[in-house]
Amino acid sequence: MHLITMELKKGAAKDGTRRKMEEINQAAIEINSMDEIIRLFGAFDENLKVIEVETGAAIRADAESIVITGEPESIRTAKNVIEKLLALIRRDEKIDRGRIRYAIDLAREGNADLILELADDVVAFTNRGKQIKCKTIGQKRYINALKRKTVVFGVGPAGTGKTYLAVAMAVLAFKNKEVSRIILTRPAVEAGEKLGFLPGDLQNKVDPYLRPLYDALYDFLGAENFRLLSERGAIEVAPLAYMRGRTLNDAYIILDEAQNCTIEQMKMFLTRFGEGSRVVVTGDITQIDLPIEKKSGLIHAVNVLKDVEGIEIVRLTARDVVRHEMVQRIVQAYEAAAERASDKRNAPSDVDGMKRNTHGGSMDNR
Repeated sequence: MHLITMELKKGAAKDGTRRKMEEINQAAIEINSMDEIIRLFGAFDENLKVIEVETGAAIRADAESIVITGEPESIRTAKNVIEKLLALIRRDEKIDRGRIRYAIDLAREGNADLILELADDVVAFTNRGKQIKCKTIGQKRYINALKRKTVVFGVGPAGTGKTYLAVAMAVLAFKNKEVSRIILTRPAVEAGEKLGFLPGDLQNKVDPYLRPLYDALYDFLGAENFRLLSERGAIEVAPLAYMRGRTLNDAYIILDEAQNCTIEQMKMFLTRFGEGSRVVVTGDITQIDLPIEKKSGLIHAVNVLKDVEGIEIVRLTARDVVRHEMVQRIVQAYEAAAERASDKRNAPSDVDGMKRNTHGGSMDNR
């Protein structure tokens, strides 16, 4: 009887400890309305699944709160992220899976406060009044460089906002009368395929290469305003070849797709700007369309100019991709493949190993 009583006491003690542990290993966040839950969790709980998978915490909600359970570290990360995401929702900010993943990365690094700081920083407004904000720390560094430096290189993969943010800053500088005109240029290089004969005059022939620049300008100025400014000569969109022999004063000049410049073209471009001008060079060194015997002027310039005063080189990464989340995964997959290829090239070959072994053997025989 005494033994049974002891066992019952032990069992009760274990249950009490388990309940206490469960109480300790959970946290609750109060909510203001069910609408916050709906917007946070997303359609079919797609956002909730991302938070649970990325943090390792289990999350549920009732009418008054969100309850998080799991390991202490998982709870801390999930709680921090959810509190910041709720703050964004209360400001009527849009929440998507890409933004959630980036917020979790920041929280893990101890930079959770930057989630709200990024949302506070409005870079510009589109023609329709939409706010343009930095979505990543890399983009914020890029914008800060554009504000401070005369020449800025924005180097990174597709979808990081290199060109779009540069155009936003150019339009802002123009509206604030910091410059009297905007000049956007690109090298006219085909992306792997031959386009052949294109109908129309010279402008019609080069327009397909410049279409992304037109799209960005339309966003910030509107099609009609863009047309009027173009007719006045306040905005110019032209292929890089048109820049030779010119001196560009009091202008905001953007060279896009700079990875497709030769070294000679890059040097020519960087020596065009005059008094009161600012220059932005953007490109992705993983998407070079030059003939294999030609070296990219962007890669060369970044190495040559990295220590020159007044020039800043901002390197964006896959973490700064703000397009569809699949774009980020694709960029990461290509980066990983490039690293593996580089490691394979740098690894000693079997033939080299045989030579070393043979050489070593002959020394031993002596």
